[in-house]
Amino acid sequence: MSHDSDLMAQQMPVRDFYLGRQPILDRQQGLYGYEMLFRNAPGETAQIDSDVAATATVIAHTAQLGLEKVIGDALGFLNVDAEVLMSDIFVFLPRERVVLEIVESMVVTKSVLDRIADLSAHGFRFALDDVRVDAPDVQLLLPMVEYVKLDVRALPLSSLTALAPRFKRQNKKLIAEKVETREEFDACLGLGFDYFQGYYFARPAVISGRKLSPSQLTVLELMSLVTSDAENIEIERAVKRDVTLAFNLLRLVNTPAIGMRHRIDSISQAVTILGRRQLQRWLQIMLYAEPTRRGNSMSPLLLLATTRGRLLELLAQRLRPGQRNVAEIAFTVGIMSLMDALFGMPMAVIVEQIPVIDEVAHALLQRTGFFGDLLHLAECIERMEESDDQVLPALRELAISSEELIELEVAAFEWSDKVVRFAI
Repeated sequence: MSHDSDLMAQQMPVRDFYLGRQPILDRQQGLYGYEMLFRNAPGETAQIDSDVAATATVIAHTAQLGLEKVIGDALGFLNVDAEVLMSDIFVFLPRERVVLEIVESMVVTKSVLDRIADLSAHGFRFALDDVRVDAPDVQLLLPMVEYVKLDVRALPLSSLTALAPRFKRQNKKLIAEKVETREEFDACLGLGFDYFQGYYFARPAVISGRKLSPSQLTVLELMSLVTSDAENIEIERAVKRDVTLAFNLLRLVNTPAIGMRHRIDSISQAVTILGRRQLQRWLQIMLYAEPTRRGNSMSPLLLLATTRGRLLELLAQRLRPGQRNVAEIAFTVGIMSLMDALFGMPMAVIVEQIPVIDEVAHALLQRTGFFGDLLHLAECIERMEESDDQVLPALRELAISSEELIELEVAAFEWSDKVVRFAI
């Protein structure tokens, strides 16, 4: 990074900013991109008019951390207003990996249009957010944008039904945002939307009579062997009975995210070198990996679960240094917190079927105790738009600064992306 960009980042105080990334999925439910959400704390920087105005500051810092660590192989969608558009933050951004979202409130002037044309010529792509179709500004901007975002919470179905074909005829890629239920997803899929943003995929759709796949049952059996005092040889035999499982386990334990110095070539090596707790971790990850084999598309639920697990683990390491078992329990809480969505059954049933200690059960069912506080913080960050006012109190409760949080988040994003690449 250049001396100028270092200077720019130093000049901009980054106090009480935090960062979220919301997945954008394609029609096959694979990961397509993330909207990057930057927030500044209320009160601290009250003179900053909007979160968008904070974007330039945080992008400079995120660029120093490495934006590619935050978005992995996906596209990053970033909100920009006129002020940001006119700034020189674009030297920080990998143009082929970024889509700039023009906020609906932006006043479109000739200089703004010229700037967008100039950035487009340099390879930047644009999206139009929260579109009000008949506004004259929208008509000026439409020819210059590749994506149009429509908010399914703000627009009635009749409006979506009328608008979607209009934009499709103009060859725009359509993104439905704030999709919170499977029904909303299905409706938007039927209307021809290309991409979907929201946490509908992480909601437990409880389907009666739904059965776990044979591979998931095998993994669960293995997990109970690992947590009980079964002999290593017994665990090895169980793994070897399922060839695919054995292959996937070896591939996972050799992921670069582990940092093993030597390659693990056999199941017996995996069992002895990794130890029970590490083996438990990879089995938990495999529960999410198995049912989501879709070629190379990244499973959003697997990404979210591994990110949560790792973030909780890193927070626990920071807050309770030297207590390794606490960090490992935190990982389990994070990854188990989405098993209701994975299995399509209530969390209370899962906690009965997978034996966990009381602290884990309380965290998963009531969000109470130390692990519950960590999980609550992670969920607030994910749903930053709705839980904006809860992030800072949660940070203060845990005595973690926003700078520390961003550092741990970026580490968790990077770890999760590495692991998931090996898991699918």
